[in-house]
Amino acid sequence: MLVRDPSKAERALSPLGVAPGAVDVVAGDVTDGASVARAVRGADAVLHAASVYSFDSRLHARMRQVNEQGTEIVLGAARRAGAGRIIHVSSIVAMFPARGRVIDEDSPVGRPRETYMASKAAAEVVARRHQAEGAPVVITYPPALLGPHDPNLGDQVSRVRSVLRGLTPIWPLGGFPVGDVRDTAALHARLLAPPGDRPGDRPGGRPERHFGPGRYLSTRQYVEVLREVTGRALPAVFLPAHAMIPVGLFVDLVQRVWPWHIPAEYGAIYTCACATRLAEGVSTHGISPRPVTETFGDTVRWLHGSGHLSARQAGSGRPSLSSVTTH
Repeated sequence: MLVRDPSKAERALSPLGVAPGAVDVVAGDVTDGASVARAVRGADAVLHAASVYSFDSRLHARMRQVNEQGTEIVLGAARRAGAGRIIHVSSIVAMFPARGRVIDEDSPVGRPRETYMASKAAAEVVARRHQAEGAPVVITYPPALLGPHDPNLGDQVSRVRSVLRGLTPIWPLGGFPVGDVRDTAALHARLLAPPGDRPGDRPGGRPERHFGPGRYLSTRQYVEVLREVTGRALPAVFLPAHAMIPVGLFVDLVQRVWPWHIPAEYGAIYTCACATRLAEGVSTHGISPRPVTETFGDTVRWLHGSGHLSARQAGSGRPSLSSVTTH
């Protein structure tokens, strides 16, 4: 593992039952070529999952540097080290705004008007260039990920927390694919398996690309699932996403000088305005997504158990695993 802070490795590994000593840790940064070279030296495969994932306008400069330049450095170093399989963890937003109503593995890279999404699109261009040059690069596209044991309390888990704390009563219409981090982890485990234990490349020599398992949820369905798993009313107002974009732009300007996070980011609104579903039959390497109520329920219980939500905020309802499973 290449990590900026070695002490964080234990926080990420311990919920999985993995002893920190079982994993070699290299201190460094994906924007530092020397530390990346040390990390990938002798590797049979490289999984590049590092990026700044946030719609916080205070992080714009850092996400441009890490997401685009870091991808160029890591993939280049992995190729020079002779890695036989190099996985770049991209994002579905790298293809937003889509030219049609659905996206698939061959959809073109988007030109989004939002910094995080644009940085992922730029990284996607880098990864696809390596694929075109014949490098053993595999690209994956996780959905918005939820699940327990988030060591960084990332963007998506923080959004659930904000909803249950009553900080987001107004929502843009639209939606986005949502998935479970454990399902996406299973996808990458399969992709890293020995060649005889995984399917080959896509037919016709097409570049190997896979979507993380997930389901499209409208923002109304998103809030409804949270109501179900918590038993709470969670009043919400839904407005057209395009009408809310000016509000998001204003919040981004304020956020640059306001010290506390404002949960009404332009990027989140813009994503909903770009609402796009996955085409039928996109490759998830045979992994079916678990019910969204299970994912949301486990996330809420973990947030409560780890002290990020009060008992009142987490609610008392239990998810019904038979409902809201396909959309």
